[in-house]
Amino acid sequence: MSLNDIQRQLLREIADLETVPKGAYNIRANGESAGRSTTANIDIVTKTDKPGIDIIVKPGTKNESIHIPVIISQHGLKEMVYNDFIIGEDADVTIIAGCGIHNCGDQDSSHDGIHSFFVGKNARIRYVEKHYGDGDGIGGKIMNPTTVIELAEGAVMEMESTQIKGIDSTSRKTEAKLADGASLTVREKIMTHGEQLAETDFAIDMDGEDCACHLISRSVAKDKSRQIFRSNVKGNNRCTGHSECDAIIMDDALVSAIPEITASHVDASLIHEAAIGKIAGEQLMKLMTLGLTEKEAEEQIVNGFLK
Repeated sequence: MSLNDIQRQLLREIADLETVPKGAYNIRANGESAGRSTTANIDIVTKTDKPGIDIIVKPGTKNESIHIPVIISQHGLKEMVYNDFIIGEDADVTIIAGCGIHNCGDQDSSHDGIHSFFVGKNARIRYVEKHYGDGDGIGGKIMNPTTVIELAEGAVMEMESTQIKGIDSTSRKTEAKLADGASLTVREKIMTHGEQLAETDFAIDMDGEDCACHLISRSVAKDKSRQIFRSNVKGNNRCTGHSECDAIIMDDALVSAIPEITASHVDASLIHEAAIGKIAGEQLMKLMTLGLTEKEAEEQIVNGFLK
């Protein structure tokens, strides 16, 4: 795997990788494969009909990881990929994804991706994605990830999605269908600044008996940035659903939270919460009495909020 210094820095930011990872991996750089490895239980196959890969995990696979980061350091590059994850019954794996864009040019660079998860009966997966941008060019750094999830009976998925720096525009969509006893937890962290725009859309169909869904979004909007959070959780059976959006607004930013819940079954238990507010003055004063400047105090509060 041959990467330059900028590409290696992006890889560190989005996947915490200093060297080639253990286990299965597929690293994509500037629209091409930069390295791939499979294991006895995890296969990665290039699609033949469109850009992307199929990640196939054998039933019963335990304690293995899959790294699939994407890095773009070429300004003006725009790509769309389709990745399918077929997770066998009773498997238990961790998937580390994410995308980093470095743009020093005057043309937009963008990465759009559709990740589709087919999670087998009683399987468990932890899916981690980080989005990051840097570079001093005037060209935009744009990411539009779509995640489509189908959880079979008893399947469990935990998703952690983080975007805390440098992405000028993003539209993040997550769609899910849950079968009997399935469980989905999504934790999202977003920070925007400048004139950035971040949109989040969740659409969850809780079709199975005794399935559960928990959506937790934490965000900070600074300067003149804009954030829009939408969630639509549908309880179509006896189930438990919870949607929570908590945002800090600063400067001249705009934050909009639009949660929606729909119950079509008498035993569907659904809750939504949304809160938007500024940093409390007493929090700032307390930290400033310890010797911090106002800016340092704000950074401490924001970092703690997004943990």
